[in-house]
Parts: sequence; C-alpha cells; structure tokens
Amino acid sequence: MRDHYNFSKMKGRKNPYMKYLKQPVTMRLDRDTVSYFKSMSEETGIPYQTLINLYLRDCAVTQRKLNMNWHTDNAEQGASH
Repeated sequence: MRDHYNFSKMKGRKNPYMKYLKQPVTMRLDRDTVSYFKSMSEETGIPYQTLINLYLRDCAVTQRKLNMNWHTDNAEQGASH
C-alpha cells in the first residue's frame, strides 16, 4: 500500500440516499414554541430545527401521545336546553 495518496483530482459524489433521509415540511408553529427552541439552540449550539426534529422523533419512538381533554362550554350546554 502507498504511504501517500493524492485525492486532489478525485471527483466527489453526492450521497444518492441523502434525499431519503429528511423530508422537507412546511408547518406553522406558535411564536412562543419557536422562541423556546431557539433559546435552547443558543444554549446547546444545536440548530433549532434539529432540536424540534429530535423532540418529535423522541415522541414517535416512545409513542408518546398528547392527553387531550376537550371541555365544552357550560354556557353552550345551558343554552341548548
């Protein structure tokens, strides 16, 4: 094997599977939510989009679900009687 290799003339290739790793998505988030992740980004040095992705991935992996309880307005219930 050679002691020294010259890679200066090698042409790089893009990873053909890169496009399958992440899917671009447009979503609307509350300003407070974005501010929260941006402040975490400043503390950790990790881009806020990456932090949001990591949090959502953790939810998906652990199959965490929101506990949503829909409360009806008592005034509406009283008005229908």
